[in-house]
Amino acid sequence: MSTRIKVLHVIPNFGAGGAERLVLDLMEEMDHEKFEVAAVSLYPETGTVFEDEIRKKGLRVFYLDKHKGLDLTMIPKLGKVFKHYKPDVVHTHLYVLRYTVLPSLLCRVPVCVHTVHTLAQNEVGWAGRFINKMCFRFGNVVPVSISREVATSVRRVYGAKIRTPVIYNGVKTTLFSSNSGVEQCKERGETVIVHVGRFEPPKNHRLLLEAFSVASSKCSKLKLWLVGDGKLRSSVKEMVQNLGLRDRVLFLGTRSDIPKLMACSDIFVLSSKWEGLPLVVIEAMAAGKPVVATAVGGVPELVENGLTGLLVPSDNANALAEALLLLAEDPELRQVMGQKGQKKAIDRFDISRTAREYEALYCKLLEERKSVI
Repeated sequence: MSTRIKVLHVIPNFGAGGAERLVLDLMEEMDHEKFEVAAVSLYPETGTVFEDEIRKKGLRVFYLDKHKGLDLTMIPKLGKVFKHYKPDVVHTHLYVLRYTVLPSLLCRVPVCVHTVHTLAQNEVGWAGRFINKMCFRFGNVVPVSISREVATSVRRVYGAKIRTPVIYNGVKTTLFSSNSGVEQCKERGETVIVHVGRFEPPKNHRLLLEAFSVASSKCSKLKLWLVGDGKLRSSVKEMVQNLGLRDRVLFLGTRSDIPKLMACSDIFVLSSKWEGLPLVVIEAMAAGKPVVATAVGGVPELVENGLTGLLVPSDNANALAEALLLLAEDPELRQVMGQKGQKKAIDRFDISRTAREYEALYCKLLEERKSVI
C-alpha cells in the first residue's frame, strides 16, 4: 500500500479570518486516502470559534507558544515539528515564511507552497517582502495567488518571472445554500444589510457607516448588522452614536452561525479598501444574497456588476449608498441577482474544487522535485 502524502499547513493562529477558514476546510476536504493533513499554529490556543471547531472535528494541530512580535524561537520549534511529522509539503499562510524557510531547508522538506491571501504589497512589511522575495526566487517556495489580481501584484512586487499559479479560495457552499427561515431572525418589514469582517482598517467601516447613514435617511426600513470584532470596534460604535444610527445598527460580535445570519439578511455589503479574494463574499453568494462591494482586489472576479451584485469605488460613500438603496427598494432585483450569484458560487467556488486544485499542485511539484533529484 502506498504511503500518503503528508501536508503540513503553518499559520500564525486560528482566529477568525479567511486564511484560517481555508486551512480548516482544506484539512477536512483533502482526499484522505491519498493525503495526510495537519497544521501548526504558532500561537497557543485562546478559545476561538475555529479552535472549538478543530477540537470537535478531531483535526490535528500543533500549537506552539509564540509571543507577540518577532520570535526567533519559532525556528527551532518548527524544526522539531517538521522532524516529528516529516511533511512532504509545507504549506504556509500569511507572514510565517520568515520562520519556516530555515527549518524547511534543514529538514529537507521536498515541497514548500505559500498562499498569498491579499495583494502582495499589503501582505507583509518590507522585511517580510525581502524574505518572501528570496524564498520565491531562490528557495523553491511556490507562491499561490488566490485571484488573478493577487497574481498580478505578486509579479509586480517580487518579479515578473515569478511563477504563481492561481487557485481560487472556496467555501462549503452547501452550508449556505441549504439555509432557510429568513423571517425568524428579523422584524417584519425590515430590510437587513449584513457585513461580516474584522474591525480593522482594511475593512473600512467608516465608509460603510457614511453610506448607510445616507441610505437609511431615505429608506426607513433599513437595518445594518455588523458581524465580527477587532481593535476598531469601539471607535465604530462611537461613530454609530454620533451619526444617530444606534437604533439601526446592530453589533453581533464574532459568530459561529454565519450561514444562518446570511439566510436572515437581504443584502451583503463589503466596504473594504483592499482584498485578495474575500471568502465572505463567496459565502454570501452561496446563500443567494446580492452583494454590494467595493471593486478592490479579486472582488470583481467574484461579483459581476449588474448581474450578481453591484460594484462601487472604494472611496465613494454616495455611490455605495445608491447601490444599497437600489437593492433595498427592489426585492425582485435582489432575488434575481442572488440566484445568479448562488449558481456561480456553487459552480466555481466550492471548497471541493479548491482542494482538488491544491492536490494536483502538490503532486505536480513533488514530481518535479523527484525529476531534479
